[in-house]
Amino acid sequence: MKLSEMREKTVEELQASIVEWKKQLLDCKIKLSTHKLENTALVSKTKRLIAQAKTVIKEKEVQNA
Repeated sequence: MKLSEMREKTVEELQASIVEWKKQLLDCKIKLSTHKLENTALVSKTKRLIAQAKTVIKEKEVQNA
């Protein structure tokens, strides 16, 4: 998901996405520890998505305040 797409979503949708990405991150970390994860870049990409979504949520909260 691109940053511009994140900015179009509501805070609730972003929070739901964060929960989904955290589940995906846990799954990736488990696969990484058991050496079954082929694309190790997924861990950092998922972390980046979570951080970007949290930043957009904070921007929206400041904007509405």
